[in-house]
Amino acid sequence: MFARTVTRLPKPIQGLRRASYSTSTEAIGFIGLGQMGFHMAKHLQAKSTLPFVVYDADPSAIARFTTETNARAATSPGDLASQTSVIITALPESSHVQAVYTGSTGILSGLRKDTLCIDSSTIDPSVSIDVSQRVNSAGGRAVDAPISGGIMGAQAATLTFMVGCETEHDFGRTKEHLEKMGKNVVRCGGLGAGQAAKICNNLLLAISMIGTAEAMNLGVRLGLDPAVLASIVNTSSGRCWASDTANPVPGVIESAPSTNKYRGGFKTRLMLKDLGLASNAAKDTKTPLVLGALAENIYRLMAHNPELAEQDFSSVYKWLTNSHKD
Repeated sequence: MFARTVTRLPKPIQGLRRASYSTSTEAIGFIGLGQMGFHMAKHLQAKSTLPFVVYDADPSAIARFTTETNARAATSPGDLASQTSVIITALPESSHVQAVYTGSTGILSGLRKDTLCIDSSTIDPSVSIDVSQRVNSAGGRAVDAPISGGIMGAQAATLTFMVGCETEHDFGRTKEHLEKMGKNVVRCGGLGAGQAAKICNNLLLAISMIGTAEAMNLGVRLGLDPAVLASIVNTSSGRCWASDTANPVPGVIESAPSTNKYRGGFKTRLMLKDLGLASNAAKDTKTPLVLGALAENIYRLMAHNPELAEQDFSSVYKWLTNSHKD
């Protein structure tokens, strides 16, 4: 549903320290210093020996990163591409990926031959394949490598990368860099396969989070201590990531977004976006989504609330408790 959307790139950023590497120099570029990307880039930069170049549409994100590290700033995606041999992108939506790669000052405008382009965004598989083919046609090597593990995984470098690429050689080159940001790097198949695996994973994640929230809410209303109930679930057959790592009840797990007022996690509006991608894929493949459709409707209702839309998707627990108090 994003294929026809066009996002314009901001004008090249002025006044930042510009990298000055020659076109023959190997260097790593990272585009997208958001909640996930910033932590990913920090780990990659710290564990790599190559020069490091960054770009983001938000100048303050670039300034923060270059202040905290010895990385240099590019003025545009194309400028970054002209100086690097490996590029990682971590962007919110399909339209952003299209603009960053194919815009007038996008990556393709400065792409060097055989540059490895790894896109870790979660986007429509058809858009991912189209952008990857454009990269390959321009002389680069495209890889889709969406991630799972959330902000906590990005901070701890324990992410899982689901990789789609054309050759084992591409996968080998990719794995060398992704292992610096995560603990699991899995090749899922050809171009677009990583995106396919990611939307299936997030479909299940959304459903399991709603189920966990419902069970915890019922237990609390039956008089159970939520911490006790969680400990039982997490040593029984109901255990899942939503219960043992990101439990939606505040105070049950100290590191969970719910304990931090549902801040710092995977936003509800982004989960709704991913469920939309799964819904589109299901329509294209004539695959029934019964629970998936219900989950999408629930997160759509939540996203209508400006506060919940920007909170971690585990705030479905808060939505349930506030919406059904009677």
